[in-house]
Amino acid sequence: MPSRLRSRPPIVLLTDFGYRDHYAGVMRGVIAKIAPAASVLDITHGVPPQSIMAGALTLRESWRYFPDGTIFVAVVDPGVGTARAPIAVDTRARARFVGPDNGLLWLAANEAEIKTIVRLTSPRYRLPAVSNTFHGRDIFAPTGAHLWLGARLTNFGPRVETIERIDLGAPARTARSLRGQIVYVDGFGNLVSNIDRASVARLKASFPALGLWVTIEGSAPMKILDAYADAPKGAPLATFGSFDLLEVAVRDADAARRFKAAVGSPVMVAAHPS
Repeated sequence: MPSRLRSRPPIVLLTDFGYRDHYAGVMRGVIAKIAPAASVLDITHGVPPQSIMAGALTLRESWRYFPDGTIFVAVVDPGVGTARAPIAVDTRARARFVGPDNGLLWLAANEAEIKTIVRLTSPRYRLPAVSNTFHGRDIFAPTGAHLWLGARLTNFGPRVETIERIDLGAPARTARSLRGQIVYVDGFGNLVSNIDRASVARLKASFPALGLWVTIEGSAPMKILDAYADAPKGAPLATFGSFDLLEVAVRDADAARRFKAAVGSPVMVAAHPS
């Protein structure tokens, strides 16, 4: 294998296809036929089905940890076969993203500073037959493979100026509180909210003599701790996790199950006497 190919960054897959069916494996097979020397890695195929927000957050939290030039092929695509566009995005951070234009790519691509966006229309870089239900196989995997081989982004189709955006939403500030909502539930049952560290810091600065307490779904107030292990086993807590967003957890247990909470559940941070 030529050294110039061995040194190229990988193609990285993220989907909601799960691990039971053949879908993710077939995408790997398509890439292997077109670009057999490519290294293909997975972020996950366990994004909750049809959850564009979960996929977008997962991609945002992952892309910067891969080598410059990595090609991310992301497929969470409830609108497959409709008028939503297939796209590819190049960025100033040299990460490239391939997937449906439904908001899935926005959080990561915006962080990486979008440089060029194209709509994937060229038959040359697709499989000969394109189904209405599996663009991961027929459009996105071939695109990733041809990009890895060195095809120019602008060869794949016309440039477009914008892509679909997705928004976590900002927490609402009241006199002595922040109100947000759960935007992601991880595999441990930890409940990640859209309340960011800066908003909590501003609330604390407004009431330096008071403590900050977190509630979810009518729970008892919880303190914000530095780590899961700072709470007793089985006790609920709030903390800033790896997303750098406020999350609700239960030490060594499942917070989603404990609080019967899910994406969209309300979370509040309030200033009260300790």
